[in-house]
Amino acid sequence: MIIFGNQQLRMARNKKPNQGNIAEKQTEQPVAVAVAGTPKPAYSIYNFKVQAVIIGLIAFIFYFNSFFNEYAHDDGIVIVKNEYVQEGFAGIPKIMTRDAYDSYYRQLNTTNQLSGGRYRPLSIVTFAIEQQFMGTLSADNADSVLRQNNAYGVRGKAEEKLISNMHVRHVFNVLWYILSLVVLLYFLRYVVFKTEPIMAFVATLLFAIHPIHTEVVANVKSRDEIMSLLFICATFILDFKYREEKKAWMLYAALGCFGLAFLSKEYTITLVFLLPLALYTFRKYSLKDSILAFAPYVLVIGAYWLLRHSIVAPPSENSETEVLNNPYLFASSVEKLATEISTSLNYLKLLIFPHPLSADYSYDSIPYKDFSRPLVWLSLAVHIGLVVIMIAMIRKRSVLSFAIAFYLLHLALVCNIFFDIGATMGERLIYHSSVGFAIAVAYFLVTGTKKLQPEESGIRVLAGILGVVTILAGIKTISRNADWKNDATLFEADINTVPNSVLVCANVAAAYITQADSKEGAARTEVLHKALKLLDHALAIHPDMVASYMNRGIAYYKLGEMDYAKANLDSVKRRYPSYPTLPGIYKLIGDDYNKSGWERYGKVGRFPEAIAEFKKGITIDSSNADLWYNLGGAYYSNRQYQEAVDAWRMALRVKPDYARAQQGLQAALGVLAAGNTQQRK
Repeated sequence: MIIFGNQQLRMARNKKPNQGNIAEKQTEQPVAVAVAGTPKPAYSIYNFKVQAVIIGLIAFIFYFNSFFNEYAHDDGIVIVKNEYVQEGFAGIPKIMTRDAYDSYYRQLNTTNQLSGGRYRPLSIVTFAIEQQFMGTLSADNADSVLRQNNAYGVRGKAEEKLISNMHVRHVFNVLWYILSLVVLLYFLRYVVFKTEPIMAFVATLLFAIHPIHTEVVANVKSRDEIMSLLFICATFILDFKYREEKKAWMLYAALGCFGLAFLSKEYTITLVFLLPLALYTFRKYSLKDSILAFAPYVLVIGAYWLLRHSIVAPPSENSETEVLNNPYLFASSVEKLATEISTSLNYLKLLIFPHPLSADYSYDSIPYKDFSRPLVWLSLAVHIGLVVIMIAMIRKRSVLSFAIAFYLLHLALVCNIFFDIGATMGERLIYHSSVGFAIAVAYFLVTGTKKLQPEESGIRVLAGILGVVTILAGIKTISRNADWKNDATLFEADINTVPNSVLVCANVAAAYITQADSKEGAARTEVLHKALKLLDHALAIHPDMVASYMNRGIAYYKLGEMDYAKANLDSVKRRYPSYPTLPGIYKLIGDDYNKSGWERYGKVGRFPEAIAEFKKGITIDSSNADLWYNLGGAYYSNRQYQEAVDAWRMALRVKPDYARAQQGLQAALGVLAAGNTQQRK
């Protein structure tokens, strides 16, 4: 039970910042007050353990419903269809020595498609460790099974097992999140708000409950974001401990966490500036000493760079020609810069008002802009203003300088202005920056309510604001977690937010095509036509999107419209000849031409139409011996004996032991021989 004593609250709120010895340690004592005249032990809201329990419980409540989610968005390519993950412990060496998407690229018969590559092995290693205890596949089986199911996913017991595994992974993701919140809380109490534990608590609470973090927690693949921030905070804590206690193992541990943060995600590079700034701001180091204190970390940066450089391959030749990997492909240089500037403001808007949310902001969900748009200049003014304030506050060693720097430096890595990231924006990308946002809001909120009189009124106002914000954030977060159940629920929810995203349109269409398998008659036809409408819209925006042509071909195949199906697959082949599932789908269409050629035309004596149908099948699957055999039969029945001979010879070339083709060939040759004899007579 948490019991507040007004005297203790006043003493804690009036406590002035520590300006003394760097090595002075903060001590915390539980508050004891009398209840009903009997002294009873009580825990204060200022106590770290109490704050940690509250934060952990709130995070658990907010994300409990994500435990029942399946796999969505990038979960498929990073976890479900990653053969290295499916191998468990045996796959860890491959994970550590390959691009994060190497498995996915191999299955698509391609190489690195993203500028700079993606080397973030640590979270993927945790997926492999989980897999070891949930059942693994051998290297050969993992590769063959995942390649076979690359386009369609798996069904039956295999799918049930995958979903069951994902439930477990979601539980672990929430636990990682809670752990990171506890470490964040300690970092804020020990480094940033050493004499203001309530500010640290409020900042952590605001971060923990923010709905924009649903993508990071509910999308298991984004565990890299959680682990990155966790180890960044741990680096701060251990480094500051080392400065105070001068124990060498603490420095080594800080360097280790720094390296683990890099192996989680590249954001760690911001500590080049943030760690010296923290020492300068919060421990009153001189500027020179702050910079020199970072010297040991340069060795870790060098080691990481060499490792990454040796592993990540340069982008493939065609990666920059795909707008889904290069979102500003169709923009002029002026439009590119203007759009990047204006898009940066979207992050701040979502931090202030997180609605609506979307898992995707790819082409063409954010239209290109130029410098005639007021939003571009507003964004420019806001961010320049933040830079000016940060510089002014650095001189004052203000917590706001650190908060703004934390926000802007992480934003600089993902806004595309300085580094091309292969995406326009993403809610997960603001995860680290939101720490700076939470610090600043907590500072103003607590400082502002302190000025209210009487003092108890300020306490009640602060509690009331936090209560209302927590409830509203909880409603949004819990409902958004439900959207992340699987691809179908996620993209059907998001299509209302980003109706012009070609990726969202294609993914909703893919979900409809899958749903069609569980429907019959008119309902099946209706859902397939809904898919086609979305794919037509996607292709109107992005006429070269291979996935849309592929899905449209599959939809037409399921509708029995083979000519349209073939035309779409031909479009895929022109743009991506090595598309891995193309031969298999062509074969399905060839089989259908074979079937319809006989049942629709051959059986009723319409041999010219049957011949035309068999020929269509052969143009897409010339290795189908049955098509050649039936083509020969149609020619024979239409008295085109030489053509029948040629067709049956092709059937035997494909399948030498094809007995019926041998019989037909002999019959046709016999007729031709008899005809030649008759002519000679």
